[in-house]
Amino acid sequence: MIIVGLTGSIGMGKSTAAQMFRELGVPVNDADQVVHDLYRGEAVAPVESAFPGVAKKGVIDRAELSRQLVGAPDRLAELERIVHPLVRAKEKEFIARHKRAGAPFVLLDIPLLFETKAETRLDRVVVVTCDPERQKERVMKRQGMTAEKFAMILARQVPDSEKRARADYIIDTSNSFDETRQQVRAIVDRLRAEGG
Repeated sequence: MIIVGLTGSIGMGKSTAAQMFRELGVPVNDADQVVHDLYRGEAVAPVESAFPGVAKKGVIDRAELSRQLVGAPDRLAELERIVHPLVRAKEKEFIARHKRAGAPFVLLDIPLLFETKAETRLDRVVVVTCDPERQKERVMKRQGMTAEKFAMILARQVPDSEKRARADYIIDTSNSFDETRQQVRAIVDRLRAEGG
């Protein structure tokens, strides 16, 4: 089975591309969704222990957690040490389940794929990109987004040009949904041919 990673900087259309892979019957493991689920389950006790006051009614309050992390970048590494191993365990379960089911390949949607060196455990990497103007336009429409916040997020991410240089496949979402869907379908067809 081929293990494929999907990534892209904020506002590039990665979630849209992931949904298109799903619609073509590809098993997709969404790392952000896994974290969301962990914040309602296994991660609650250890995160609350490290960041007192972030658990509300048995769920991690992401706004409160963000508030505690602002201006304390060293604490972010502490949070990652708690959450990343839990995310990896869920990812391994996902891969094993689909390998048993005979899937030719699976897609791991990992926002910080290169930043966390996840490419070392993948067979292929798909990078979603678009032109910078379109990216900024999409991101600035998000609720609560500011130019400063956008700049801070970009500063933490590997530049788009480097991601594209390290990709096996590139999906450009600058144009229509149909064009994006055609690119996704072409990648799926190639991976299915490779995966047997």
